[in-house]
Amino acid sequence: MKLTYSNYLKIDELLELQQLQSEPEEHDEMLFIIIHQTYELWFKQILHEMDKLRDDLKTGKTWAVGKTMKRILTILKTMVAQIDILETMTPLEFESFRGFLDEASGFQSVQFREVEIVCGHRSEHILKVHEHQPQYVNRMKERMAEPTLWECFCEYLQQKGYDPEMPERKHKNGLLYDPSEKNQEILLDIMQNDQETAMLCELLVDFDEGMQEWRYRHVKMVERTIGNKMGTGGSSGVEYLRKTLHQRIFPDLWEIRSEI
Repeated sequence: MKLTYSNYLKIDELLELQQLQSEPEEHDEMLFIIIHQTYELWFKQILHEMDKLRDDLKTGKTWAVGKTMKRILTILKTMVAQIDILETMTPLEFESFRGFLDEASGFQSVQFREVEIVCGHRSEHILKVHEHQPQYVNRMKERMAEPTLWECFCEYLQQKGYDPEMPERKHKNGLLYDPSEKNQEILLDIMQNDQETAMLCELLVDFDEGMQEWRYRHVKMVERTIGNKMGTGGSSGVEYLRKTLHQRIFPDLWEIRSEI
């Protein structure tokens, strides 16, 4: 078969994936499905970029790291902008099909959990959410065994001749490791004397801030749509999402701000 735009991108199959659950079909459910399917595609791309990013960090490829970081940041901005589209749907329009979603919830997004895991976050509760889906539990456990972004950045610093304290992994919910005073001293020196590495430090802060921006816009969107109602899938809705705000991925890079 000759390769065409349609069969290369599987357009026919793609356009069959929006299967509404509401009966009779509610107009706004189509938007809801397309937005969230698009998010999952972006999560897939971010994970794809993160795999390359970590390899390039470990081998000291500064230019490649910066290029990939900028791509991830642009994707994050695009994801945040998509919330504007979702917010064109009123609470009444969402309520018209919400009951048909049963236990389906964005809280169950395995790919977003994988992104969080690569960033260094851990949660035993998330594994329990998928305990009846062992293929997802295995995927997340495999990610947990991989190096985090910060661990790879520490390896990058070693490639550059620095002697960072490699993070000691903690078995706990939240961030996998604690801040390091030694690393903060190294980072301060970098910010003052090593512009190339300092640029990457700032890109990591941009990413950290971008993730916080995404969380904030997401929680405000949910709040304006369902208020303080219980979320679908048994989650606590806005209450849970608020707890995830301001979760820092790279605390050492934030701590040094007051010392610069």
